[in-house]
Parts: sequence; structure tokens; C-alpha cells
Amino acid sequence: MASFRFTHAVVCRIPLSFRTRGEIELEEARRQHEAFVRLLREIGLDVIELPPDEGLPESVYVEDTAVVCNGIALITRPGSQTRVKEVETVRAVLKKELDLPIVEIADESAKLDGGDVLFTGREFFVGLSEWTNEAGARAVAAAFPEFPCTPVKVRPPSPVFDNSSMPIQVTQSKHLKAMVSMAGPDVICVGAGKASQEVLKRIEREATFTYQTITVPEDEAANVLYINNCLIHRSKEEISESFKVFEDVVKFQRRSLSMSELSKAGSGLSSCCLLFRRTKHIRNL
Repeated sequence: MASFRFTHAVVCRIPLSFRTRGEIELEEARRQHEAFVRLLREIGLDVIELPPDEGLPESVYVEDTAVVCNGIALITRPGSQTRVKEVETVRAVLKKELDLPIVEIADESAKLDGGDVLFTGREFFVGLSEWTNEAGARAVAAAFPEFPCTPVKVRPPSPVFDNSSMPIQVTQSKHLKAMVSMAGPDVICVGAGKASQEVLKRIEREATFTYQTITVPEDEAANVLYINNCLIHRSKEEISESFKVFEDVVKFQRRSLSMSELSKAGSGLSSCCLLFRRTKHIRNL
């Protein structure tokens, strides 16, 4: 399917300030990111690497800044105000350096993170989450009117309480693509957890088209990248049970990567790149 044929990727190197996002081993995160970029190049992508910006600790998660489809870039409106400058940086690169047509969101009430936007190759699903609202979903529909676009509620898992009614398990909000992602043409990868399965049911209920699914035992394995007939997923050390599932059901090329540090503050693989297809030559920055 042409929708999963890509020629270019935009990534952003990791700043020192990334370690303020949680208990992150910075040097290991950088090694993992370097391996990720190297793999993108090995499977044939022209990778544009943006320099690290110490004022933008989450800038490695470049996916959240734009939604690129059919050669058009919709510039997002992040749910977190601390990430607005990231969008400005990526807008300038996409417009001035890469010469992509830009669509802006006019509705100031809109919130939209790219990690909440799932494109199946046939239609869009937009997760309504902590970072994305209905107005953001409408912006995706308006930018790409040739595709159906359906908002899907993304709820965090319910907290677990002890006998004193105090939560004993801290729950974390997730982007849509941390729960479901595309693992091939018309194939959705989804975690086995309750929250992920509920999201899948909503997608199946509202979908215009029919999809196959790969259900993985570990929820953190659900975020994968399908690029040019190659599936990229996390390493056997990180997702041992799900790794076996991928081995059994995926009949085309697979590559695996360690993402333990990069996944601590993001969705994982997909959050670290913006993918698009172009025929013109693009220079590295």
C-alpha cells in the first residue's frame, strides 16, 4: 500500500534536558536514539536530523508536532504549552527547508498531538486524550477531507486502591498510538490490556473499513512502525512474550530495537520520527 511507502524521516537529537522528564538514563537514551536513526537509514530513508535544543526537553518526540499525509503537513497545537516552541521549529523546517505545503489550525480552542493521530492508509482515527480534543480532531478532518476521520476516546486505566482508599498504582495517560498502531497494510497492533482493548472496540465499531489485528501480551509492545514493508518493534529483552507473537505472525521483514529509555516519556518508536514520502532531493540540516 502506497500509504506506507516513505522516503524521508525527520528526527531530533536528544538534549541534556531530556533527563528532566523522568528517571531516564541519558546516555542510554542517546544510544537507543542513534540506533533508531541508523535503522531508519538502513531501510532506505533519508533522515533529516534536527539539532538538540536544551530549552525543549521533549523535542525528541517530534511526531507530536505535525501530521503529514499525501505531501501535506498539518501543524499541530500541543496539549502542553511547554511544547509550543517545538512546533514552531518543525514548522520552519517543513516549510522552508523541505518545501512541504503547510496547513495551520485556526481554532484556538483546538488541542492536537500527533501521537493521538492514527492513519490506517484508508482513514484517520484521532484519540481524544489529555493532549487532544474534539476541535483538534475536526482540524485533522478538515486538513485531509479525502479520508474519513473518527474521534476515539482514550481513557487512562482505572487506578488501583488499597483498603484505605489510597491509590497504590499510579496510572499514566497515553496517546492513542501507545495503545494501537499500524503493523502492516490493514493490520492494527494492539495491547492485550483492558484500556487498549476498549480503544480497539471503539475503532472497530466506528471504522469505515475492516482491519486485521495483532494482539500483543505486553501493552508497551503495541507501538510499532511499519515502513516500506518492514515492521520495527521493540527488542526481545523488553517484550519477550510479544516478540514471540511477532515471530509467529509477521511474514515480512522485521527489525527490533531497544527503546526502554525513550519510551519512559513517550509512546516509543513512532513518537521519535515524522515520516513522509517525497521525490525531490532534500539536503540534511
